[in-house]
Amino acid sequence: MMISPNSGVKFIVPAAAKAPLSNSPLVNYALQGLERCWLPAERRWSHVYHLDRPASPNESLPHSDVFYTLNVLLGMSRVAKLPADIDLPEIFYRNAMKLTALPVRKYAFGMALWAAAELRLPIPEPVRRELKAVLSDQSRWHAFRAQDLGMLLTGVIAQAREGEKEWLCFAGPLYRFLKERFHGDSGLFFDAPSGFRRRFASFATQTYLSIACYQYGEFTGDASALVMADTCVRDLIALQGPQGEWPWFFDATSGRILDFYEIYSVHQYGMAPALLEWAERFGRRGAREALVKGFNWVLGQNRLGRTMLVPELNLTIRSQVRKGELTTKAPRVLRAIKNVWRESGGELIDRQNVGVRLECRSYELGWILWSFGRRTDLQDLSHNVAFEQPAGPVGGVPQRNGSALG
Repeated sequence: MMISPNSGVKFIVPAAAKAPLSNSPLVNYALQGLERCWLPAERRWSHVYHLDRPASPNESLPHSDVFYTLNVLLGMSRVAKLPADIDLPEIFYRNAMKLTALPVRKYAFGMALWAAAELRLPIPEPVRRELKAVLSDQSRWHAFRAQDLGMLLTGVIAQAREGEKEWLCFAGPLYRFLKERFHGDSGLFFDAPSGFRRRFASFATQTYLSIACYQYGEFTGDASALVMADTCVRDLIALQGPQGEWPWFFDATSGRILDFYEIYSVHQYGMAPALLEWAERFGRRGAREALVKGFNWVLGQNRLGRTMLVPELNLTIRSQVRKGELTTKAPRVLRAIKNVWRESGGELIDRQNVGVRLECRSYELGWILWSFGRRTDLQDLSHNVAFEQPAGPVGGVPQRNGSALG
């Protein structure tokens, strides 16, 4: 179904496909990778697993661990068969309670709302109070970035869909704020409601706000939200790279790519599929093809001609990045500003100038679980032979084609 703002069509979403009875090799791959990221003493998944640090690969940043853990739990809500030792209610409660004690961004509260709804778990009372205080004070919304707003709106709708109507009163105001302050004439979304940084929007900006609009539009029947999401997806597909690369940085005012790099694996195999699942359901032409093309980038159909998987560890390589920019964002920021004013940029560079970031973050595997846990129609991806290779011993040095990663 193609969406028209003036069509008067009542949007009817097809019934969800029957949940699979068993996990696909892709889902099991992600679950096994998450075992390596698990911090047993803290009862959460780590901020980052360093692929080039085999002796002590897991690095913990508590506020990031907690958010990533909630993201992983969201993904697990769609998995047919989880490991027997994963206690979802206990892990959720323990980590959700940390939200009021750690310096987390507001999007972490949105993720808690969303995950709780999908897992059908209660939200701890201190978290509920803090959330309602934030959502009730619209003067605080002007500090929101796109991810904050997108996650909060998605979480509110997810709760309302599960019958928790106390959250529904916030949905309309949040959506109006999104529509008035974050939506640009270009069709892309801004990163903030105001300020210089506003027009510099990431792929994540587009993903979180589009998903929120799809969720809101489907639940409320507001066609304008569906049109905004569909328009953004249409533009993203048009801007996708020749080998399926999803660009990282955009000028939301003009709708141009400012910089392809970094090209993140999680966008290719997790976040874009999550968004494009919605686009497919609402008839966006080319959505399925864009999903497949983007995923195949991870399997080696990319500028470096290399897989972004680490099958020995059941993990993934975080990104392809310009050489010299592994430890600093300054050149990327300056390049984006320059490209705005020169009306240039958005080009892929020679492979000799591209390297990889040798780390994996647990939330990335969580997005695999969410995007593919219930899909049975993409077996060329979910049952690809790349995900059926046995994992090596924990702590082993990652290898590729018989040589160390690098």
